[in-house]
Amino acid sequence: MTRSESTFLPAEEEQSRKPYRALWAMLLLGWVVSYADRTLTGPVVSWMIANDVGFIGESSDPRALGGLVGSLFFTGYMLTQYPGGRLGDRFGHREMIVLSLLWAGVMTALSGIVVGLIAFVGARVLTGLGEGVFYSNDRTLIMNNTPPKRRTLGLGVVISGLSIGLTVGIVLTPVLIDWGSSLGLGTDAWRVPFLVFAVVSVLVALGCWYFFHRHLGGRLRLGPPLLRMVAVSTPLLAAVLLLFVVADRLQWPTWGTALGSGLLAVVVIGAVVLRIRRTPEAATLLSRDIVIIYFAYIAILWNLWFFSFWSVEIVREAADSSLLAAALTAAFNAGAGILGFPAGGWLADRALRSGRGRKPLLISFSVIYSLLVFCFALSISGGGTPSLWLLGLILFCSGLFFNALQPIAQGMTGDLVPDAQRGSAFGLLNLVSEIGAVASPVVSGVLRDATGSWSVGTWVAGGIMLASAGMYAFVREKRPALADA
Repeated sequence: MTRSESTFLPAEEEQSRKPYRALWAMLLLGWVVSYADRTLTGPVVSWMIANDVGFIGESSDPRALGGLVGSLFFTGYMLTQYPGGRLGDRFGHREMIVLSLLWAGVMTALSGIVVGLIAFVGARVLTGLGEGVFYSNDRTLIMNNTPPKRRTLGLGVVISGLSIGLTVGIVLTPVLIDWGSSLGLGTDAWRVPFLVFAVVSVLVALGCWYFFHRHLGGRLRLGPPLLRMVAVSTPLLAAVLLLFVVADRLQWPTWGTALGSGLLAVVVIGAVVLRIRRTPEAATLLSRDIVIIYFAYIAILWNLWFFSFWSVEIVREAADSSLLAAALTAAFNAGAGILGFPAGGWLADRALRSGRGRKPLLISFSVIYSLLVFCFALSISGGGTPSLWLLGLILFCSGLFFNALQPIAQGMTGDLVPDAQRGSAFGLLNLVSEIGAVASPVVSGVLRDATGSWSVGTWVAGGIMLASAGMYAFVREKRPALADA
């Protein structure tokens, strides 16, 4: 913990007087821009496919290639999860939040400027590397600066920005592309969303810097952690781009490149685990219960990015609709988190106060969500054309339970480790679970190209989530001591 940060990590009885709700608001804005920046890739890919333009539309297997671009982004995003948490524990979680948002804004702008597939992939990987440090530091700031009786609610309220960002990214991207077309940009109209969202991200980053500086901890020192971020990101970027370039030169199949990306992730996870095992922190960071959550959470990231990346394309094909109508329908799934995230946090805190614990909620919500995904799979696998209203209703209902369960799992994770190790714990959680985000877009795209239907990928997503519900049953929940705050 840094010196400056220790000034706003008060004793429990003082915490309720600190501006933790204002902190929630600032971090929520961070989630909004962070997820809008990453979500826009999916609708952009769908537009390229629909119009047969760009390096995606001109590919012989565009959906698989589009999924691969998304997977490589999440390879970068995954690889900085644990380093980001460690850097936050060392240099300050506020500093890492500001750097993540600034980095993401600059790299999102670069994504809309570069020319060529390899350059675009590099820009998206760099975006992922920067955004990867946000999650662990955001979750840690909330838990360390919120009274225990409101922690899970805080986790849920803040991460509802994820759903807002997803909704903004899905809905506004086609609108901004159309605006670019009206400006005469033609086949380059896809660049407009990247540039617009980049400006907003930088503004939010500056807002977070001002808030932290004036209200939570005073002066921020961005130089040292920035240098460490660059040092960590450079070899990781080189590794991911080398994998992509070699695969392109040797004409590997798309799934082969995805396997290589997964292998890289496994190597990094193995190196991190070996390092932790040689430290006293291994007793908590690699305990039986938290490791189960690490692996069960893979299903959450798999489903999150199956629907976030491909839902527009799934709805467009299944309902034979326009891109904008499909985006508006798919937004029901993302928008459900605006209600689901805080509702899940509130219900979990209430369960803690009543002495029941959070685990039963986590398991039941996972099962209900899986069943709703199976209903969605049935809806798009029939012979007829499903109604947009039906698809939107299922996506909304499933989204409520899916988003509600996430802060519950995160709260359980944070309570399994000491305060000083939370950055590392959340970094490990996302490092391991991002395997699902890396694999899901490309595997689902390959399954679609191989079978001609999105239903197979949807059944797989629901089945993986159902398996995770069984894993949560073996977790021994640790309940925090509740104060009167």
